[in-house]
Amino acid sequence: MPVRFRALAGAVVLVAGFGLTGCDSSADAVDYIVDGALPTYNTASVVGAASGAPQAFSRVQTGFNFRGPDGQVVADRDFGTVSVVGRAPLTLDYKINDSAVYSDGKPVTCDDMVLAWAAQSGQFPAFDAASRAGYADLAAVDCTPGQKRARVVFVRDRAVTDYGQLFAATSMLPAHVLDDALSLGDGGVAKALQTGDGPTIDKIAEAWNTTWDLKPDADLKRFPSAGPYKLASVGKDGSITLAANDKWWGAKPVIGKITVSPRGADLASRIKSGKAEIVDVAAGVIGKDDVPASYTRKDSASDDIQQLIFAAQGALADPGARRAVALCTPRDAIAAAVGVPVSNARLNTASDDSLAVAENVDASGQFAAADVDGARAAVNGQPLTVRMGYRGPDVRLASVVAAITKSCAAAGITVQEVASPTVGVQSLRANDIDVLLSGGGGAAGSGSSGSSVVDSYALHSGNGNNLSGYANERVDGVIAALAITTDPKEQARLLGEGATVLWGDVPTLPLYRQQRTLLVTNDMTLVRANPTRWGAGWNMDRWGNK
Repeated sequence: MPVRFRALAGAVVLVAGFGLTGCDSSADAVDYIVDGALPTYNTASVVGAASGAPQAFSRVQTGFNFRGPDGQVVADRDFGTVSVVGRAPLTLDYKINDSAVYSDGKPVTCDDMVLAWAAQSGQFPAFDAASRAGYADLAAVDCTPGQKRARVVFVRDRAVTDYGQLFAATSMLPAHVLDDALSLGDGGVAKALQTGDGPTIDKIAEAWNTTWDLKPDADLKRFPSAGPYKLASVGKDGSITLAANDKWWGAKPVIGKITVSPRGADLASRIKSGKAEIVDVAAGVIGKDDVPASYTRKDSASDDIQQLIFAAQGALADPGARRAVALCTPRDAIAAAVGVPVSNARLNTASDDSLAVAENVDASGQFAAADVDGARAAVNGQPLTVRMGYRGPDVRLASVVAAITKSCAAAGITVQEVASPTVGVQSLRANDIDVLLSGGGGAAGSGSSGSSVVDSYALHSGNGNNLSGYANERVDGVIAALAITTDPKEQARLLGEGATVLWGDVPTLPLYRQQRTLLVTNDMTLVRANPTRWGAGWNMDRWGNK
């Protein structure tokens, strides 16, 4: 099985420190540039999952697992251990490290797991969570508030294969912060969630949605860390600074301070002047001539699909209008300009996957190249104006929109480009744009979780990152079945069934696999690319200087 469909049993154990165990934090500081803005510490929220926060906080908010350089599940035994103790129903025992403590001195407890489950299970809709994948299949999180053990029981016959995705890096937030903020007392959040205290749960959800917004005047006491780094400051320019966490119980980070910044219009000048040691962004943002010899460059494929996400309201609420835009989009020419094949990925985002062919159903062929006549017929020859947005400046995405604009004009469809550093998930939600050109779930960079099953939930009804508001019972059933299926033949059948429906409804339009560029100054060591949303930040505590 490809790793994207593989469970924790296939995980590897991280070799502590990659040979650098015991190194003390140095006084060195590095600048790390990522794709998206850094609006929140809450990477499990809709906005947070689509932002640059996962790239920034993988080694701040640790968990039982994280994604390694090839997108594989890596067990983080510094944080704790997971044991399978039952199969029918699937039952897991989680044990948090006895030494695990937040940077504010409070212990890491199973309360955080209860909060993560409640926020992402879909049972409490006030939580603005990005995805309910896996968490929706949990029957119980048996936790005594304040303790370090929890037993997690899945719904019978819902043995989710990618359970290693649950309670992993950046999925859990400190419940004790909300205990204090809402004056609930120690363990109050967990108790309210376990007893179904509706009014209190609504308050917890509101606090979960807003408490961890990143602003220059943010109260840093509300942002404790359970990793090698902690949040030290939030800049007025949208950057954040991480510092070594003196309460971290594992191997100390090598670099003492890391400033993480969203890419901006000054990216090329920062690179030419050597003012950024690590740049981890979508390919095409940086021209080859803009990279001096002082950097090593690595281009690689992500596990994510660059796509058009159509709004649930406005000009593209009508399926015919969505179909028209899809038909006049020159997918073949767009992919060729990137130098990669057209992607027909709908529910299977894994790269180099033998199952990819299953989604090349007959219906996908009509969208392979621009069909101007078909687009005109889809809107009955009526004019249509579409606002197409993306996070800019971005040379590659600008060229994609230009190609679509030119092609669709012949069908009487006017495409208006909307590009700025603030365009994203909220733009689509607020009806400021009709189409978002992005990665999965609205991500500026790779939006992939590393699991095709988890990624597919972006097209499941009710999921937070289902930005098109798409709802189809048949597709929901396919996604739910894929989550518990290990047989390749059945997976292929399900993928083909889902693709046929999705090509008919076109809530999104896949274009090509997003390519990535990682620039690292020649004096840096152990910086490794990663095809998932966590990017090169997956092991930032091991980065070092030659």
